[in-house]
Amino acid sequence: MRAYGTISELSRSLRLRKAYRVSDPALGLDAAKLKLVIVSDAAPPQVNGVVRTLGELKRNLELMGHEVISITPDRFPTIPMPSYPEIRLALFPARRLARLIEEANPNAIHIATEGPLGLAARNYCVKRGLPFSTSFHTRFGEYLYARTGFPLSWSYAFLRWFHAKATSVMVATPSLQAELEARGFGKPVIWSRGVDTELFRPRPKLAGEHYLDLPRPVYLYVGRVAVEKNIEAFLDLDLPGSKMVVGDGPRLDVLRKHHPEVHFAGTLFGEELAKAYAAADCFVFPSKTDTFGLVLIEALASGTPVAAYPVQGPLDVIGDAPVGVLDKDLAAACRKALGIAPADCRAFAMNFSWEACTRQFLSNLALAEVADTAALMDEAQKAVCD
Repeated sequence: MRAYGTISELSRSLRLRKAYRVSDPALGLDAAKLKLVIVSDAAPPQVNGVVRTLGELKRNLELMGHEVISITPDRFPTIPMPSYPEIRLALFPARRLARLIEEANPNAIHIATEGPLGLAARNYCVKRGLPFSTSFHTRFGEYLYARTGFPLSWSYAFLRWFHAKATSVMVATPSLQAELEARGFGKPVIWSRGVDTELFRPRPKLAGEHYLDLPRPVYLYVGRVAVEKNIEAFLDLDLPGSKMVVGDGPRLDVLRKHHPEVHFAGTLFGEELAKAYAAADCFVFPSKTDTFGLVLIEALASGTPVAAYPVQGPLDVIGDAPVGVLDKDLAAACRKALGIAPADCRAFAMNFSWEACTRQFLSNLALAEVADTAALMDEAQKAVCD
């Protein structure tokens, strides 16, 4: 089996370094216990799909015997993000981040976001000639444009530059893969998503009167309450029954004032979140900018059908499967979705596994093949003597 190099070994002998994708069958992945650094500007207490995905990834990697070192904003001085104070941005993280990576001495570095920490990690790796992988979780350009009017072309120029040096750029869906390839991001690789089917499951006892006494049918939204999520398109619909919103964000106070008829539950976790999914009659996904939509499969695993626009994310996750309705008329999609059998939704969601997602992530990592440590030390000693 080839030897996996650590950062310090690579730094001592760059001449011997060669980057490999783990999918090379000769690497004997299952026999290797890896130490991985994952750098992310998105981390708890933020509540979003990126944070949940990275949390499940870490949990499953550790169940497989790998060691994960997370480098996140809580390890740095931070300031609140303008217009979105729930998100904290690390201040001048380069030196401390370099020290954390060197102390971890990992076999691989994955950069999950393009914020201050991601940028510092990218620059650290490029400067030292170290292989790294990245992932494209969020439509950063579209979100920035929605909030500030910042030109999309400028944002994508930055994003192309950011990801250009990565050994692999991971994306959640084939349509996003094709889009980024067309935008000049090279050849991104697929890293799909999973769902906790034990937590998110049908709960027949909740099928009668709603546990919050909301009139049925109950239409549910779960996610950030932010302008880019297009929540008003859902809240403005003329539908019978009730609407429920789970989540927090910069638009929450405004929407509460404009829609007093809507039940805003705030942020829910664990059993309370799972209960909200299972008690709903329809899950409504109004976003037109999400790259995947983890909440879609959480709802389906709970036996709740989906109503959404026919856009990237829902098209990739649901497509023409009879577990949701994708329609440019969102109200029509909501009404039609009420006729979908919960058992069909559950069966569809069982195809999404966090274990398979984690193995896919591992297959996309940039590891390094090096000579054994003794050989590296001999090489370093000869260099010193010469």
